[in-house]
Amino acid sequence: MNTPNEKPRDPGEDRLLEHDADGIQEYDNPMPRWWLWIFWISIAWSVLYWFNIIPGIGTGRGREANYAAEVAKAEAKFGAARTAAATQVLPDAIWALAGDPARMAAAKQAFATSCVACHLADGGGSIGPNLTDDFWIHGGQPLDIHRTIVAGVVDKGMPAWGEVLKPDDVTALAAYVTTLHGTTPATAKAPQGAKVEYEDGRPGALEAHDHASHESGAAEEAKK
Repeated sequence: MNTPNEKPRDPGEDRLLEHDADGIQEYDNPMPRWWLWIFWISIAWSVLYWFNIIPGIGTGRGREANYAAEVAKAEAKFGAARTAAATQVLPDAIWALAGDPARMAAAKQAFATSCVACHLADGGGSIGPNLTDDFWIHGGQPLDIHRTIVAGVVDKGMPAWGEVLKPDDVTALAAYVTTLHGTTPATAKAPQGAKVEYEDGRPGALEAHDHASHESGAAEEAKK
């Protein structure tokens, strides 16, 4: 207890620092206890979160591991079907789509979204090759075009559209590319690759003819 002549004790005297500035005394006031608890809990949570997300330790093996597992499961379920669908396309199916105005209008939109940056809207070629002439780097028959779209050309910067688009949309896109053959683009890129000779001037005519001949020959063999 203070005597009558004694100056009242400053309740913050225990926290008083040894210096002041311009008459302003500095105190060492601690942070509120609830704030300190939140601070330390946040640090502990961040450590646990890191171990769960990056190495996959803990229940569920981490969110990134869960995502990778889901992707692998989807690929196992749908990948084989997509690959099978991509390898079972016949030239006749591509030509049937090429003659369907409604499907070609939709395919033109897909071409504008996915292909124009490299091949231009009229197929004349920019970063990618000209799609209107007789010269092809990866084959100019419908199935060659289809395979190129499905697998892409990664070293040239062309993505594997078979991993992005539905099989039917890839087939329609291949059909649309065949309709560009023989057209006159505004600016045609110089020929690239090997020249492909077509039986009646259209890509795939020779391939379709050979397929029909094979079917006919097989039927004749069956009759014998």
